[in-house]
Amino acid sequence: MASETTTRTADRTETKLEPWQAGTVGGIAGAIVFGAMLAMQTPGVLETAIPALYGLEGGLAGMILHVAHGAVLGVVFAAVLVATGHPDPGIATSSALGLGYGIVVWALLAAVVMPIWLSAVGFAMAPGVPNVAVESLIGHVAYGFVLGAAYALLE
Repeated sequence: MASETTTRTADRTETKLEPWQAGTVGGIAGAIVFGAMLAMQTPGVLETAIPALYGLEGGLAGMILHVAHGAVLGVVFAAVLVATGHPDPGIATSSALGLGYGIVVWALLAAVVMPIWLSAVGFAMAPGVPNVAVESLIGHVAYGFVLGAAYALLE
């Protein structure tokens, strides 16, 4: 006896990504922009501080880790949007939310968590807590803005 199963699928007429995918790509794009800013303004962060978090050295390791962090934080951004019932807020709203998200990431992770982590791994040049660096704030704002805009365009 044959049985039939009906499966409902979403019809997509455009090539859009799932929210987590858009967050990943947006996070990578934002981290590359921010990484370029770091390379020009404060190269020591990429060359020594970021790799030191993982016991590594060098600018290439720093940039790879920086972009990986950006990708993970991009997925968190997407998860927050989905969890709050706003998975597709539009480009203007998403860019603004991304900008705000960049500020939150800076305040929590760059200003507090990173200096504590660097001290914990014995990094000699670990900054104090909080590490309030204007260049870092501007970079995180740029990261968040690019993340939000890319997310909206891709999702």
